[in-house]
Amino acid sequence: MSEQTQPLIFHDVGQLIQLVIERVGNDIRLATPLAAGKANHVINAFYQRAKNDPELKLTILTALTLERPKGNSLLENRFLELFVDRIFSDYPDLDYELDRMANRLPENVRVIEFYFPPGKYLHHPRIQQEYISSNYTHVVRDLMNRGANVSAQLLVPDETPGSNMVSASCNPDVSLDLVAKMHERQQSDGTPYAAIGQINPKLPYMYGDAEVPAVTFDYILDNTDCYFSPFGTPKLSIPDREYLIGLWVSALIHDDGELQVGIGALGDAFVYALLLRHNQNERYRALLQELGAEKNFGDLIRRVGGDTGPFEKGIFGGSEMVVDGFYHLYKAGVLKRIVFDDLPLQRLLNEELIDHQVTPRTLELLLERKAVHSNLTREDFDYLQHYGILREGLTYSKGCIHMLSGESISSDLRDADSRARIMADCLGERLLRGAVVHGGFFLGPNSFYEALSALPPKERRLFNMRSVRRVNQLYGHEEIDRLQRKNARFVNTCMLATLSGAAVSDGLEDGRVVSGVGGQFNFVVMAHELPDGRSILNLRATREVGATVLSNIVWNYGHTTIPRHLRDIVVTEYGIAELQGKTDSEIIEELLKIADSRFQPQLMKQAKAAGKLREDYEIPTQFVDNYPERVLKVIAAHKDEGLFPKFPFGTDFTEAEQALGGALKRLKHKKRSKRLLVPALLRALFTLSVPAYLRPYLEMMGLWQPKNAEEWLFRNLLANELKTVVPHPD
Repeated sequence: MSEQTQPLIFHDVGQLIQLVIERVGNDIRLATPLAAGKANHVINAFYQRAKNDPELKLTILTALTLERPKGNSLLENRFLELFVDRIFSDYPDLDYELDRMANRLPENVRVIEFYFPPGKYLHHPRIQQEYISSNYTHVVRDLMNRGANVSAQLLVPDETPGSNMVSASCNPDVSLDLVAKMHERQQSDGTPYAAIGQINPKLPYMYGDAEVPAVTFDYILDNTDCYFSPFGTPKLSIPDREYLIGLWVSALIHDDGELQVGIGALGDAFVYALLLRHNQNERYRALLQELGAEKNFGDLIRRVGGDTGPFEKGIFGGSEMVVDGFYHLYKAGVLKRIVFDDLPLQRLLNEELIDHQVTPRTLELLLERKAVHSNLTREDFDYLQHYGILREGLTYSKGCIHMLSGESISSDLRDADSRARIMADCLGERLLRGAVVHGGFFLGPNSFYEALSALPPKERRLFNMRSVRRVNQLYGHEEIDRLQRKNARFVNTCMLATLSGAAVSDGLEDGRVVSGVGGQFNFVVMAHELPDGRSILNLRATREVGATVLSNIVWNYGHTTIPRHLRDIVVTEYGIAELQGKTDSEIIEELLKIADSRFQPQLMKQAKAAGKLREDYEIPTQFVDNYPERVLKVIAAHKDEGLFPKFPFGTDFTEAEQALGGALKRLKHKKRSKRLLVPALLRALFTLSVPAYLRPYLEMMGLWQPKNAEEWLFRNLLANELKTVVPHPD
């Protein structure tokens, strides 16, 4: 975004970074998007230059650094070798990440991040020390405060002949705002900067705020050797417990509303439940009844979710992260509430005075609301044509609308004849430029990227990628957001909930960061600012540490992500707790109802000891049977009917890889506990032979004919677990 009229195009990344260093200096503060939008070849070139030149100071400012999976044991490494090259294809790893994980970063290089891959860096002190805790909407501010002077991101070119547009594709979330701020700073005090793009046509071309003129960037790397497949996150299996949580949450989603949802198995389970509600509503309602929904939470569900029927009007997706679940909801006809970035139109739609079909009434109501003048101006004409109220192919000049036939009509709607002709001959068919999704970035499996790319441009425009300033907050565009975000439900995940109503989502009480706050706090706050918005936090009721089961609902904890005064709705596999507006004792009572019954007595005892719960309080009898066996059997009972599959949205893994993955997961679980590991080791030591039907699986792992004692032991350990996963052929 300098004063030049076109970006400089480079084939050689070395020449590009040399020019950047000459322009910016030897203190490079390189900002690059989180997740899949990183310009890997540009970043690697800067990093290698810094490794070879101690005088060059390089600070990489980013988040969610992605890396091809690597194992921590012989079994894990061999399992990953089966599919990593297939799934991650030609994805180039980031050199700084390889060195950082090996504690080999040079002294002149720092990597600072505001969001981590969950759990990856818990045991890496230096990485923990370089974390910035920041709301997603504050990231640009924090990058500027740290002196960001170079940005680098992936771009997709518009293939339309003569076009000079590019798309930031998966990441317009922060980077485009940062470029604008760096330009403002240069105009103000002369601080030089460089905005770099790396062309990668293997990403889908997205529209909305993601589409900008190429001249937004100073330098662009375009080299076919640097095109690569975006990082695809493999779809993992959905455990039955996640399906239960998804069912409860799906009952709280209001038709004709808005939805925000996160990534992972809980998000996938929730999307599956929404599809079940929409496509098989009778079975869906029967499942809720089996879980005791009406008896225990009926009033709450009706008040928050309305009718648990199919989505007649549909929902709109407004989420910092666009997950592949949104695509599945769109194709199924759930995500079909189209919103517009125009106050008069959105008001008329919300009031149900118009729909997406353009009629004379559409134009008449816009006239009544003074959205346009009775004598249409050039601006009025452009506005009406932009949104499809006037059809394409018309032109405007000197107070007249000109048709392709050569006829002209006065644009003065006060004239009865002109008004009648415009209504009859000039109107479009349907409103244009609407969106079913507003998203900041996207990340998902390869099938998601392929599906987006395969959508016709008209449909792809419905997925409006934009800055997180427009997605994660109301400030600056509150009036239109309040119209678009009616009946909003913001669905996120936490790790722990305290009996005071606080939630722990991103870190541990010893100070270590698990992931980051990201946009969760933004959306929770927004839920409280919208009159009909609700924040819903998913919470697994328990977790396992080795062979020990612990409650994720606790009396207190030494870290908080969402403070107690922003409490709203918490959902576990056992049900729904509504906390908004409740007293301390009422919050405790509600959370006890959805806690695992193995921990209810102790939690209740702690609350009473602290004087926060009356001494004679007892948990209602319908909530004291919160055991996994009771609720999980509801899911298990319907699996033979084809419901609740392990991979409802497909998977990159073959059936054999799925079996091996299941066996390795069982073995990893046993490894965490001596009580479980010792019997497994003894059994392996006394395993004299391995069934022949397991040979294909063990050959895949290179263990059918072990070469040494270590391989022999691993073969037996794996074979014993495979016996429980792979049925013996009859």
